[in-house]
Amino acid sequence: MRTLNLGILAHVDAGKTSLTERLLQAAGIIDEVGSVDAGSTRTDSLDLERRRGITIKSAVVSFTLGGTGVNLIDTPGHPDFIAEVERVLNLLDGAVLVVSAVEGVQAQTRVLYRALRRLGVPTVVFVNKIDRAGARTDELVRDLRAKLDPAMVAVDAVDGLGTAAAESKPRGRDAAYTEDLLGALLDSASDAEAGRVNDLLNAYLEETTPAGPSGMSHVARDAALDAAFAERVALARAHPVHFGSAITGAGIDGLVAGLSRCLPGSEGDPAGPLSGTVFKVERGPAGERIAYARLFSGAVAVRDRVPVGDGREGKVTGISVFEDGDDHARSRAEAGQIAKLRGLGEVRIGDAIGRPPKLRTEHFLRPALETVVAPLRDRDRPALHTALTHLAEQDPLIGLRHDESRRELSVSLYGEVQKEVIGATLAEEHGLEVDFRESTVICVERVTGSGEAVEVTAKAPNPFLATVGLRIEPGPGIDFRLGVELGSMPFAFFKAVEETVHDTLREGLHGWQVEGATVTMTRSGYWARQSSAHGGFDKSMSSTAGDFRSLVPLVLMDALRQAGTVVCEPLHRFRIELPAADLGGVLGALAKLRAVPEPPEIRGSRCALEGTIPAGAVHGLGQRLPGLTSGEGVLESVFERHEPVTGPVPSRLRTDANPLDREAYLLALTRRVTGG
Repeated sequence: MRTLNLGILAHVDAGKTSLTERLLQAAGIIDEVGSVDAGSTRTDSLDLERRRGITIKSAVVSFTLGGTGVNLIDTPGHPDFIAEVERVLNLLDGAVLVVSAVEGVQAQTRVLYRALRRLGVPTVVFVNKIDRAGARTDELVRDLRAKLDPAMVAVDAVDGLGTAAAESKPRGRDAAYTEDLLGALLDSASDAEAGRVNDLLNAYLEETTPAGPSGMSHVARDAALDAAFAERVALARAHPVHFGSAITGAGIDGLVAGLSRCLPGSEGDPAGPLSGTVFKVERGPAGERIAYARLFSGAVAVRDRVPVGDGREGKVTGISVFEDGDDHARSRAEAGQIAKLRGLGEVRIGDAIGRPPKLRTEHFLRPALETVVAPLRDRDRPALHTALTHLAEQDPLIGLRHDESRRELSVSLYGEVQKEVIGATLAEEHGLEVDFRESTVICVERVTGSGEAVEVTAKAPNPFLATVGLRIEPGPGIDFRLGVELGSMPFAFFKAVEETVHDTLREGLHGWQVEGATVTMTRSGYWARQSSAHGGFDKSMSSTAGDFRSLVPLVLMDALRQAGTVVCEPLHRFRIELPAADLGGVLGALAKLRAVPEPPEIRGSRCALEGTIPAGAVHGLGQRLPGLTSGEGVLESVFERHEPVTGPVPSRLRTDANPLDREAYLLALTRRVTGG
């Protein structure tokens, strides 16, 4: 049976989860469609999701439609949970992008479509809510073409638009439909395909006989055109647009037929080498980690020992496979399936299972905000650290950070709704009442010059049995290089140095993560394993990896002080669509928020405005925009780059702190080792 791993994506409140319910009913998995408002939907299983009426965590449900096995993945629609969406996209064979017939193309719709296009995910558009007053069809298709992709083709026609009796049916084969298909082929054709498209176009332009000079009958021409369009859809270069209502069920049959016709399925080989990826981790009743994994190739069985992540190994103790609307215990899972795997130890999101699969790309949008989380009762501080650690396992981009000097726990955020969800989760699942400080922007540090430092074994002030020399200078990413011979000391010591370099640069001179640096090890040395006369191993006479892990931060920070860093804040690219009459007021607000707008694009009574804005100002702009535009302004923003901060330099450090002060560092290290 063909397997289709299908994602449903939408701007919040477009009807994504309701559509999932309707598809489950069409497949015979449920008898009645659940309600988001009533909290009775199948995929929103968390109590918090049901109360809020939004999807927070991706959920999987499997069923069969028209001879195709479908693994349907319901994803969050709120922009605060975009990372949950992004990590799912690599799993998909295809996607349904849900758009409201009333609200049309919204800010998150654009963000989601850009991600789908960037990753090359074949996408079908479903225009929902045709039964609502104010629903649109032709105008909305024009918006889809203008704002998302010109190769959009309406394949349905609607009767009774905007009424409870609204119905959707396939468009007839008329001249307008043919013109739309040909236009989509022309818009999506590569240079190599242009000849084939022109042949089809010429065949339709010939009006001599039913089988004109081209030698193609009307039936053959139509079939060739449909096949060419379906090929473009499978290649993610053209998109059919279906119309319907998830509430009434209108248009669902047409959507199901379109999914089977246009979206490709999985082609993994169950007999091939094991290859999969983990996209979700949750905790079981006993606190054990359960990994959700899509298998691209091969198979895995209970009691198999499998490679996990980078060099680890785990023994599979249990398998559940998603089938017939639920997950069922099985002894084996194979290519094309999504499975829940138990027994893989410290498995993390993003880990490969077996051979790393060739994923389209990794592009997780970074959180731009950070907040300090504090327990209302000081005795709950250890429990809070444990709870936040578990949440960070489920979402690595939470970025839990522990400031020991301040006794503070910080988490990274995409927005204020995510903060509310974290607070509610801590209260309901862990019994912890917490307080959040005001969110602040997450900056980075970039190296501005070159610096070098060295410490030698048995030479003051070095207290460790290790010799380390490091040079740091600007560069792409964080790149560690060897300027000494690999055989000059054991490989484990080099590995310890490299890992500690990356760990140390998580906090630079101002406490922010360092980006863009090349670190070269310029000197190395160690004391070989030794023992005193007639005795055993003597740590005081022999170097260990721990010596190098302890010394590297001191040497690297000395080099970094010489090189210097500049603190950079995140900038977002924004786009605002608004009435032209309100442009002046919006420009004034942008100036106060340190935004840099570009010349506006004015089309009649509407205009579009693009530019850059500090990430910390995006939330404020979103709050002010409705009042400035009578509720008609639409804001879209996405991270673009980091730029040096103008004005006071923000710091994560205490005002009296010296970054990695030697005495303070050695004292903290001693306490950690001795437990004092």
